[in-house]
Amino acid sequence: MTGRTTDRPHEIVERALELSRADGTVAIVEERSSVNLRWAGNALTTNGATQERRVTVIATVGGAEGTAAGVVSRWGATAGELESLVRAAEDAARGSGPMEDAQPLAGPGADSGDFTAPPLVTSPRLFDGFATALGETFATAASGGRELFGFASHQSVSTYLGTSAGARLRHDQPMGTVELNAKSPDRTRSAWTNQAADDFADVDIAAMDAELARRLGWAERSVELPAGRYETLLPPVAVADLQIYQHWMADARDAAEGRTLFSAPGGTTRIGERLTELPFDLYSDPGAPGLTAAPFVISHASGGTIGPGSSVFDNGVPLRRSDWIKDGTLRALPASRYGSALTGLPSAPRTDNLVLDAGGTRSLEEMVARTERGLLLTSLWYIREVDPRNLLMTGLTRDGVYLVENGEVTGAVNNFRFNESPLEVIARATEAGRTERCLSREWTDYFGPTAMPALRVEDFHMSSVSQGV
Repeated sequence: MTGRTTDRPHEIVERALELSRADGTVAIVEERSSVNLRWAGNALTTNGATQERRVTVIATVGGAEGTAAGVVSRWGATAGELESLVRAAEDAARGSGPMEDAQPLAGPGADSGDFTAPPLVTSPRLFDGFATALGETFATAASGGRELFGFASHQSVSTYLGTSAGARLRHDQPMGTVELNAKSPDRTRSAWTNQAADDFADVDIAAMDAELARRLGWAERSVELPAGRYETLLPPVAVADLQIYQHWMADARDAAEGRTLFSAPGGTTRIGERLTELPFDLYSDPGAPGLTAAPFVISHASGGTIGPGSSVFDNGVPLRRSDWIKDGTLRALPASRYGSALTGLPSAPRTDNLVLDAGGTRSLEEMVARTERGLLLTSLWYIREVDPRNLLMTGLTRDGVYLVENGEVTGAVNNFRFNESPLEVIARATEAGRTERCLSREWTDYFGPTAMPALRVEDFHMSSVSQGV
């Protein structure tokens, strides 16, 4: 267990700001607590609990050529270690060149919780009812001839942010996950599912196991199919995998400079262009029911390979709903204040949630029943970018690809490597199911809550056969 000091987080923020000799300062304290359970072969294996703190100081120093910034983070920092941390950030700022994204630091204005309240702390007691149900599910699975593997985790992150310009902000972000994998005794068949969990009382682990048992039954018949293009049903989790990465790469500056699929000739962007036939809305909203996220910017670095366009100078800037795609038309691209000034587009920093909705009402099962012949995926895996200009992605299917014929699943097929662009996937979608809360399998550790529909996509490109399970 990582120890957490008794220094109150809001006092750490205030003390760091007091100690600073820089022209501008941002202090961020994150208090994290987490609990977890892990199991394998129908038996619990480990459990754990952690509490930890990260303190980040961002010092800004003006000069004749512009403003420089230094960023230093330390885990477990105490009040007694703050001065050395602040001085290290100041030294880093003075030793670096001017930052092109420099902007005035944010002052009061963003929505915030009680800045002086204690952090939200999770507890193993969340698992009380879940653990009992899990034990009963192990017995059911064993009697049905299958083995269960997986984990459940819950974490709470309380973030306290202050700036020398007067911002004092605080946000609590709880998040729980369950991942469950079922395997046949000979390990030749595998099925997987996951679920977000605010409160583990809302997790029906027996129902999750029953669904996996059904999929293992489907896999008793095996069908070999070649690579090619197939009508494909993507579940919400797979749609989230693709849309999160698209959102990360949809930066206003990169688009205006002609580097992405959102670029248009002449140094312009595709904002205003209809991108999809279905009336998709893609948006982020810190206040979305069941998907809440921080209502202000929290940024530990400028730029980055995931989410380019972020800026440490935007810390504390208020966040509101941003409609990225509205009724199938591109309406906005993520932009820091610097990116906005550079491109002339509205400032729209990223929020840590994402919703895709086309007004569909059917469940994935109902979409299967309307399928003459196609593939039903479980999840995508090991997703990587191939070509940034058109955002071509590659990756693997995993833990169950099923053949659908005349409205019924008739067997499991081999896995594939796919090559697709996330934007092309929604552009070619012919049906979207109802939007529901889901967890990306690939990016859960890096992105917040999502809600996505299942999609029916024509000619989904399975570029080669994979030997993975």
